[in-house]
Amino acid sequence: MTLPQRYRTLSVACVVAATATLALSGCAKSETTDQAGGDSGQGAQTVQTPTASAGPGCTLTTYGAPKLDLKNAIVGFSQSEKEANPFRIAETQSIKDEAAKIGVKKLLTTNAQSQLPKQISDIQDMLAQGAQFLIIAPLNSDGLEPAFQAAAAKKVPVLTIDRKVNATACKDYLAFLGSDFVEQGKRAADAMIKATGGKGKVAILLGSSGNSVTTDRTKGFVDQVEAAAPGLKIVAQQTGEFARDKGQQVMEQLIQSKPDITAVYAENDEMALGAVTALKAAGKAPGKDVKIVSIDGTRNAVQALSNGELNAVIESNPRFGPLAFATAQKFYGGEGIPEDVIISDRSYDPSNAKSSLGGAY
Repeated sequence: MTLPQRYRTLSVACVVAATATLALSGCAKSETTDQAGGDSGQGAQTVQTPTASAGPGCTLTTYGAPKLDLKNAIVGFSQSEKEANPFRIAETQSIKDEAAKIGVKKLLTTNAQSQLPKQISDIQDMLAQGAQFLIIAPLNSDGLEPAFQAAAAKKVPVLTIDRKVNATACKDYLAFLGSDFVEQGKRAADAMIKATGGKGKVAILLGSSGNSVTTDRTKGFVDQVEAAAPGLKIVAQQTGEFARDKGQQVMEQLIQSKPDITAVYAENDEMALGAVTALKAAGKAPGKDVKIVSIDGTRNAVQALSNGELNAVIESNPRFGPLAFATAQKFYGGEGIPEDVIISDRSYDPSNAKSSLGGAY
């Protein structure tokens, strides 16, 4: 089930002024030991579909929540996965930085460690600690109903970020903030077609099952390849669970079982970097013998692209702090919030990788 898209895409030029106050980002750490962060100006999120042109949006009254001043509030943030992944590191830090910047009274943070029961209990625990507003990065698109019910019982609004949930907006949760994942997959396919000339055999390293990111990134890629490059054959689809070590293991297996693969589409950068390691160990040149396109925009992936080991990276911006808290402030200020607030993501290719490294996370 996919939540309906109510709002038409607006050009970035039309929303720059309106989103200027949102164009701030938290300090994003890297997984590398130097912990260098990306340039906050380059890495800021830009809203692509921010207006309630198809309706009034969800208001404080329709949601049934009490008025709240965030500076005197307890806010809870539920992270879905352990912070060994640059996306999760940057996302959590962005939430923390923006909460501190606007003066939130108290920010509670939890990490579900990729366990759905733990994420449910984390959210329930934050509610027990007095959380009055919740920001949730869902682990899966389904299964959080007990957490939503607990929040509804206390009239606590829930804002979801980076993954969609199969639930009812303005009832089970307030709104979704994130990327258009189908479009990410489509853009990855276009980049792959350019890198391969539209011919060859491609393997897909799928993300974890049970969430909208994997489903939509796969659909966007597969549909676009079938429509635009019939000479590019998808010969394997195996899950790498969005993890570098798993991506490496899957790539090692594919090198043995399908040695004629000429391209890899990795649904996140960590799996792509795992594939690079596997290909090198097998004596193949990643980026040359096997073309690689991935999604995320981590600093290590953009560096690998600059080095010629990847062929393109489609960004998925994790710096949700400014947008999440700006959305909460608008909501409590009486404005209607669209069901889906979609951000625009950049693309990295060999021509801009080196100059754009400062904006990666």
